[in-house]
Parts: sequence; structure tokens; C-alpha cells
Amino acid sequence: QVQLVESGGGLVQAGGSLSLSCAASGRTSITSAIGWFRQAPGKEREFLAAISWDGDRTLYADSVKGRFTISRDIPKNTVYLQMNRLTPEDTAVYYCAADLSLEVAPEWYDYWGQGTQVTVSV
Repeated sequence: QVQLVESGGGLVQAGGSLSLSCAASGRTSITSAIGWFRQAPGKEREFLAAISWDGDRTLYADSVKGRFTISRDIPKNTVYLQMNRLTPEDTAVYYCAADLSLEVAPEWYDYWGQGTQVTVSV
């Protein structure tokens, strides 16, 4: 079992930055890959980035490559998503999820956090 808690969402102006955190706990959390996803109203859940359990491998969606950075603090068992140059199109609920392997498709992830809202104003 893995428990995930996101934080750091909020309201930011276009061009600004936000850093999201995903605190993981549970017996298998330290050996799980963590992915970040988002879902805007009326849209499907979208993969953003993922990081391996040891932090050595990362994956990014083309839509956020160069703007978003995923990182992992192993002692704190926390994964971060630094988001820069935000636009109103980034407005969505952001979720972190855990899986045993590094995956892109959301259906492969077994555990999900409750989500945190990110709103980017013009």
C-alpha cells in the first residue's frame, strides 16, 4: 500500500511558477516510481512527468519538457514538480501517482493522491 498527499497548488499569474509536492508513505512507497498527471475539466487525465524510485530516471511529456522539472528527495520520500512559465492552459487538478515501474499511461498506476488545484490567471 502507498499513500500519497499532494500540496503546493494555488493561484498564480501567467508566466509565474509553482512547486508541487507529493509526500509518499507506506510499505512500498520508497521503491515506487512516482508520476505527475493533471486533469482539466472535460479533458482526459494527462501524463506530465515521472521519476524512478531512485531518482535516476525521468520521463517528461513533450508538452511540459523544458518548463517542468520532476525531482525526488529520497530521505523525505517526497517528489516535487517544479513548474515554470505557467500559462492558463496549465490550469487543472494535479495528481501524483505511484507504480512499481516507470510508466506514462495512467492506467498502470495503482495508487493516487487526492489532487491539488492549480489555477493560472491571465
